[in-house]
Amino acid sequence: MRNLYWTGVIIAAAIVGLFAASNRQIVVLGLWPRPYQAQAPLYLVVAAALLLGVAIGALTAWLKGGWRRRELRDCQRRNAALARELAATQAQLAREPSSGPPSRR
Repeated sequence: MRNLYWTGVIIAAAIVGLFAASNRQIVVLGLWPRPYQAQAPLYLVVAAALLLGVAIGALTAWLKGGWRRRELRDCQRRNAALARELAATQAQLAREPSSGPPSRR
């Protein structure tokens, strides 16, 4: 499995390297309401856009999972409280004299 992972990493790195080598031409970037323009290599623009997309997607997934993490914390607290209650009940039952099971008549 580890070999498959590293094979995939090497192939992805080769593709990224070939893409960067093939797209070195300079592009002009401008943001419409502002007159400011910047020049950058095309591969850098594409890589920055991909990284920005991954970062936004990761942030969105993390924010979306917030209610699940909160629910998990609540369940863990409730589980701990129930475990303490069970231990206290078991200790109390161990201290009480046993009268045996109730008889049926």
